Amino acid sequence: MIRTFFLLLIFSFSAFFAIAQDTSSERARQIFEEVDNRRDKITYEKALMQMIIYDSKGRSRNREIQSYASDKGDTEKTLLVFKEPASVRGTAFLTLSKGTDEVQKLYLPALSRIQTITASQKGDRFMGSDFTYEDLGNQNPDEYDFELLSEDENTAVLKAVKKEDSQYAYIRFYINTNRYVLDKAEYFNEDGAMIKRLETANYTNDFENIWLAGKMTMFDLHEDRKTELRWSNRTINEAIPEWRFTERGLRRGD
Repeated sequence: MIRTFFLLLIFSFSAFFAIAQDTSSERARQIFEEVDNRRDKITYEKALMQMIIYDSKGRSRNREIQSYASDKGDTEKTLLVFKEPASVRGTAFLTLSKGTDEVQKLYLPALSRIQTITASQKGDRFMGSDFTYEDLGNQNPDEYDFELLSEDENTAVLKAVKKEDSQYAYIRFYINTNRYVLDKAEYFNEDGAMIKRLETANYTNDFENIWLAGKMTMFDLHEDRKTELRWSNRTINEAIPEWRFTERGLRRGD
């Protein structure tokens, strides 16, 4: 009888924690989806970007990028075209996402060649920056398993583990639940050590209460370096022709 009682007690606690974990996962996914849903209200975005790469000694390299983005239903497309300096002018990067399927292509004008980014290259640095190809890919909620680590009146902290192969063991997202934007992300390796950190700043309310970051900084904690992305000249929901998001758009370089 006593043995039966303890078995029932253990089963009850196990069931309670399983329910609590399910509730935590559902709430975390709900928060992440709300961020995604608000961003989806923007169908087209065009902007000028500055990429500033700082090495461990504080020396910097500046690159100017023209960006184009299209978001229709479960299909997202982005094109980045490097304008300056001359050494990278005309280099272009295209990401095409439909649901959880993603294709990334890089055009190198010096070689007049389009390179498709493979799964093994997703963790490589993008154009010498501290952002990898994976970082610049689609952040679809269906790609992650979520856990809610904490939540107060202003911030929710989510743990996200990618279902497919990733360079990160997990990511911690800090979500501002007043604006439903990302405040910060922390990236961890298999040993539980934080290896990178992303911070956002300079948010503006550009369209129908949708807040967009004017600056993002990715810190490489191992190499003691960082890369800043700064946005200007944003144009929201002015149609962008579909050819921009094709190999023709990659090669055109403007």
